[in-house]
Amino acid sequence: MTSAPLKEMPRAYNPSDVEGPIYRFWMDKGYFTPVIDPSKKPFVVIMPPPNVTGDLHLGHALTFFMEDILVRWHRMQGEAALWLPGKDHAGIATQVVVERQLAKEGTSRQELGREKFLERVWQWVRQYGNTIDEQLKRMGASCEWSRLRFTLDPGPSRAVRTTFVNLYKKGLIYRGERIINWCIRCSTALSDLEVEYQETEGGLYYVKYPLADQEGFITVATTRPETMLGDTGVAVHPEDPRYKNLIGKEAVLPFIGRRLPIVGDDAIDPEFGTGALKVTPGHDPVDFDIGQRHNLTIVTVIGDDGAMTAEAGPFQGQDRFQARKAVVEELARLRLLEKTEPHRHSVGHCQRCATVVEPLVSKQWFVKIQPLAQPAIEALQQGQIRIVPERYARVYLNWMENIRDWCISRQLWWGHRIPVWRCEDCEHLTVSVEDASRCEKCGSMEITQDPDVLDTWFSSGLWTHSTLGWPDTTEDMDYFYPTSVMETGYDILFFWVARMRMMGIENTGKPPFHTVFLHGLVRDAEGLKMSKTRGNVLDPLQLIDIYGTDALRFALTTGTAPGNDLRLSEDKLESSRNFANKLWNASRFVLRSLEDAQGLEGWHDLSDLSHREDRWIVSRLNEVVRQVNHYLERFEIGEAQREIYEFLWSEYCDWYIELSKVRLRESSDPSPLRVLAHVLEKTLRLLHPFMPFITEEVWRRLTERLPTEGGLLESIMIAPYPQEDPARADPQAESDLSQLITLVRSIRNVRAQLRVDASQKLEAVIDPKGHQDLIQDEAQAIKTLARVGSFQMVEAVENAGKDGLVTVVAGEVVVGLPLGGVVDLANERDRLAHELKETSDNLKRVEALLSKADFAAKAPEDVVERERERAAGLRERSERLEEVLAQLPE
Repeated sequence: MTSAPLKEMPRAYNPSDVEGPIYRFWMDKGYFTPVIDPSKKPFVVIMPPPNVTGDLHLGHALTFFMEDILVRWHRMQGEAALWLPGKDHAGIATQVVVERQLAKEGTSRQELGREKFLERVWQWVRQYGNTIDEQLKRMGASCEWSRLRFTLDPGPSRAVRTTFVNLYKKGLIYRGERIINWCIRCSTALSDLEVEYQETEGGLYYVKYPLADQEGFITVATTRPETMLGDTGVAVHPEDPRYKNLIGKEAVLPFIGRRLPIVGDDAIDPEFGTGALKVTPGHDPVDFDIGQRHNLTIVTVIGDDGAMTAEAGPFQGQDRFQARKAVVEELARLRLLEKTEPHRHSVGHCQRCATVVEPLVSKQWFVKIQPLAQPAIEALQQGQIRIVPERYARVYLNWMENIRDWCISRQLWWGHRIPVWRCEDCEHLTVSVEDASRCEKCGSMEITQDPDVLDTWFSSGLWTHSTLGWPDTTEDMDYFYPTSVMETGYDILFFWVARMRMMGIENTGKPPFHTVFLHGLVRDAEGLKMSKTRGNVLDPLQLIDIYGTDALRFALTTGTAPGNDLRLSEDKLESSRNFANKLWNASRFVLRSLEDAQGLEGWHDLSDLSHREDRWIVSRLNEVVRQVNHYLERFEIGEAQREIYEFLWSEYCDWYIELSKVRLRESSDPSPLRVLAHVLEKTLRLLHPFMPFITEEVWRRLTERLPTEGGLLESIMIAPYPQEDPARADPQAESDLSQLITLVRSIRNVRAQLRVDASQKLEAVIDPKGHQDLIQDEAQAIKTLARVGSFQMVEAVENAGKDGLVTVVAGEVVVGLPLGGVVDLANERDRLAHELKETSDNLKRVEALLSKADFAAKAPEDVVERERERAAGLRERSERLEEVLAQLPE
């Protein structure tokens, strides 16, 4: 883009012709870079860093569109708006991708060794990591590219080490043996949040354990019979009368012969299974806690490769799932399997590779989380941080109040390596921000760094301040921290948002942001979650190729409410593209009308409006401006866009432009041209944060044709965002035009229902009911827009003496249309009555279906919603037909 005059506006809007040049223009001008001004309060959004592993999906697109809308809005309000972009090294995900690549080459990371493997990962990152940046640019993201950060950059890496060392010195990081989630495939520990639970059909096995030193058995119920080989106790509820007499006695473990103490514990649910629980502290978190309370031994029978260990006795070496089958068969042979029941239960899977997770006791690094969680809880309770929508605040607090210590070590090579060195001579641990060369205690140089890396969420938790220069005192840190809004999906509220709050307060003493704005998941047209297995995944870049960036932005963010899931369909995308085309075509009309026009001075301020139609559209625009700003302040982005859409499509395009055409043909005075330009220019600024490309293109073409007024700038994105002006409100003009529109619309509806040919001009009689001046002034508009050849005003329509008079109540006005010689009214009455009966019958059938309790409870949600929408449509159609029939003469 240049400052040279633009060519004539093409007939059709082609997004691919304008989006690239416009984005380069913005970049070249440096509009995304905020100026640090201590007199201004900044608006700061730190981008949730997408994983470096691949292409962006629709969930990313929704996040970035929401953030870009907020940032552009605040920038246009004159704030120093910083949207800082970044990328996450994505420990497990990236390592898995590169390992698969190596497997195709016939090698592995173990064969390469750590150093060469990391070289290969960096090579992959350099080759593919910039793909995400280019995709973001295509989406119109107005982020500050000169501040782009990567979680493994030197600055964030130093912040990670500094945080680790500080927490370790405070006693908040420790190494201990605890039960953790272990991924067999990835060969690493996982935090609780990296485990996805899936409902699985399995079995509930009732196994008889012989009692020691007496006759009889105690029967336990388990979903995992293979882990019984690691049992070191049996637990029952202390108040369960069935087992009270057995507490303190022992059972004998089949196959192994180990004596198992029978203990009483309040954690046991007497209603589940038999009320007796086999306790396997080495392979179940609940059992681990029970074992700790009763001092039970830990026996590991499943290794980190998923195979049974030597402790499994005769089942040693078998895969864990093969062992399950073998154990059940052997129990049945020994008549120790009482019964098996089908049982649906939740099974944890690795979030990255979908392998069934194995709980194992392992020596790992942990963060003592409660001392960090408490200040974050208090910040929310005291109003220092708010969550939008508010309903998630209770969920967040409940999770934070019951949070467990965080396992932060991962058995990976890619990531932030744990900054701990063990001395081979004195076994002292040196914990240091800088690489250690000798033991800090004995001075020995025989030291070895811990091989593990930190959980990716550890570095992500520092993102709001590590990206701004912390732990150093920097200009960015002083000015832009704390940040303003953290916008993200509700699905990572606990993964990421909670960690940022805890780490931000711990490291800086301040909450990292004042607002958490959550959006929902993007689902398909049927309300189903998008997944590769369903084949319903949509690529945002392909959608941009088809519909354009602005249409995708509008489709994804319109009709949404904070925290709610949204559906994306082809219809919604086409509707958004149609909106862009509607804006383009309306703008072409205005620009053509402005060619060689005189008397445009004063278009910006419009200080002397006299025409009712002009006062109406300016008043309506002023109210829309008020509503849009109100909704944006409340983060109701979907509602803000709905306001603009309805105003632009209906009031401006369908009514004001059509009314202005009548005036332009009549060369009436005053001309509507200044108002056409004023409203379009202001509405473009109102719409810009949502649809930045088409608004920039049209705005530059429009302002090029207009006298330079109002301090016009070179780009719409740095122009001021419209603000309400109470002086523009004109209730009388709004009331008058509402009546006029109702009148025209009522005549049009009758024409449509009775299938009057569009070329046929009708006669009309109108009882103005006190609106004589309005109808007289707007006579030409009524004739043109309602296709009325002539009309006369009367005191009572029914006394007009016209044949076949169809009477319509249009607001406060009554209209009579003599249609006896235009349509066969008897035939039309029969046709409409038949259509009404058909519609009513269909409505009854749908309402009967919806009233069935079974249907509402058992049918898929999208099917129920579709039927509700169908009922609403039939109801509306039925009411419209009844209204028309009532208007027809007998």
